[in-house]
Amino acid sequence: MEDIIHLLPDSVANQIAAGEVVQRPASIVKELVENSLDAGATLIQVLVIDGGRTSVQVIDDGKGMSETDARLAFERHATSKIIKASDLFALTTMGFRGEALASIAAVAQVELKTRRPEDELGTFIRISGSKVEQEEPIACPVGSNFSVNNLFFNVPARRKFLKSNQTELSNVAADFERIVLTHPEVHFELYNNGVEMYKLPQASLRQRIVDVFGKKINPDILPIEVETSLVTITGYVAKPETSKRRGSHQYFFVNGRYMRHPYFHSAVMHAYEDLIPVGEHVSYFIYLSVEPSTIDVNVHPTKTEIKFDNEQPIWQVLTATVREALGKYSNVPTIDFDTQDKPDIPVPGLLTDIPQPPKAVSTDYNPFRSSSSNRQPNVEGWESLYVDNIVKQKEPLQQTLWNENPQVEKPDLSTPHFQYKGRYIVKPTPSGIMLIDQHRAHVRVLFEQYMENLFQQQGVSQGTLFPEIAQFTKQETLTLEDIQADLESIGFELTNLGGGSYSITGVPSGIEGVNPIKLLHDLVASAMETGSSVKEKVHKAIALTMARAAAIVYGQVLSDEEIKLLLERLFDLSTPKFTPDGMVVYVVVDNTTIDKQFK
Repeated sequence: MEDIIHLLPDSVANQIAAGEVVQRPASIVKELVENSLDAGATLIQVLVIDGGRTSVQVIDDGKGMSETDARLAFERHATSKIIKASDLFALTTMGFRGEALASIAAVAQVELKTRRPEDELGTFIRISGSKVEQEEPIACPVGSNFSVNNLFFNVPARRKFLKSNQTELSNVAADFERIVLTHPEVHFELYNNGVEMYKLPQASLRQRIVDVFGKKINPDILPIEVETSLVTITGYVAKPETSKRRGSHQYFFVNGRYMRHPYFHSAVMHAYEDLIPVGEHVSYFIYLSVEPSTIDVNVHPTKTEIKFDNEQPIWQVLTATVREALGKYSNVPTIDFDTQDKPDIPVPGLLTDIPQPPKAVSTDYNPFRSSSSNRQPNVEGWESLYVDNIVKQKEPLQQTLWNENPQVEKPDLSTPHFQYKGRYIVKPTPSGIMLIDQHRAHVRVLFEQYMENLFQQQGVSQGTLFPEIAQFTKQETLTLEDIQADLESIGFELTNLGGGSYSITGVPSGIEGVNPIKLLHDLVASAMETGSSVKEKVHKAIALTMARAAAIVYGQVLSDEEIKLLLERLFDLSTPKFTPDGMVVYVVVDNTTIDKQFK
């Protein structure tokens, strides 16, 4: 029998490794820009075409590479960052695996131009699918110029899973933002199809945050800073009044590296406890500096999952630091009474000694001594005392008062009804009494209406008396452009003023009293969370956000006609029992349960 185990060719092994390192064009931008930072670059330009699907180019003014290094850099596990295994626990560079360039070259067509300051000529290399096609000297500036074209040209199965150009560009912008926020001392530029998206000169950290997310964020963030033997924490957190359900900018960095850390996120949210509504979030930009030996970044190829040796103490320091910043911001001066020349107000008996009450101790008391007066309890006939409980245990336990039968029980709309506490509509049914949550019922009705408008592109627009101006970040603008047709189909009329500004000249009919700017931001944030490439999910997110904003609020008094119309529209739906996000719309207290309460 022949041997069946064999070594994979390098090209195949590189393609397999590329599956983890190179997931989309944004991965290429991240890896190449991090290499530029490790090379000491002070100017980094990123140029993408078609969101990176066609081409990604990264140009830097770093120290460049020699001819030998340029050729060797594309080999697997070739790196200048570490030499021995112990170096993994003392990392000061962004990259260290030596897999990125080899993985990129395995699934794309790559060209490199690079030169060191001491060299007169640089090196040009062209690689396609891990195969070197051309290598020669070339005149070029100091630094490196990587051009990655036709990503996944030799892996069609992977290429078909790439999203639209707009979605891929949004992912590129997201990774680009994470990098530029850690290096405000470096000049960054990002272009898409020759159009400038970001131009970020060297600046302070606060100014870099403002340059990325707009001037509106500047007055809303508070500085934090603490230095301990365990960790140094700096950065900014947002004021409590800026909280919102979605769309917050939340970033953690450790030793200049972006990371995701749910545990530390809970520490920040714990500091905001009782300061923001439940379910809402705030923006924060938090930078942690620790000893490299106390963290492990070699957990995942993306290097965004990082393990800490001292997570719990850092959690406590982080919470205390954020609370201190919030306390300074919301510090209210204490009432300081003027005590100068105050009159002496005598208090009767203030200086009189109060005598202790007398203590009486019985020396004859013995708790273990039996007494003739003690009687033994009569235990005969004890069953009669628990007859009711024994009978009840034989009956099935009543877990809930509500009828959870998912079948729709349409009430007789001609019977009387009334509103209770400005929140519920009470309606008799053949099987009992129905309680309907008026807000959720309206959300259910409006959701179906907006979904129908999106499907048929028949939204009714209502012009605004004065145009409203909404400002968006670069990444939000990309998502807004992707869903603009959907927004217009439900009644929004938007005009792009440039620079992330949009004029709202029309809003959907029926959302009177709703802030259109806040609503538009919520819709964009929902689309960003859902993924703007999935049309049906985006439609549902838009319809649900619109329904929540336009639905009648708790406490609103409804007339009999309004209640009747709402119930008619609700029970004409195929699934009136639950809201689109799974909340119960109505419950029924059945007649049997009511009768039992009077027995």
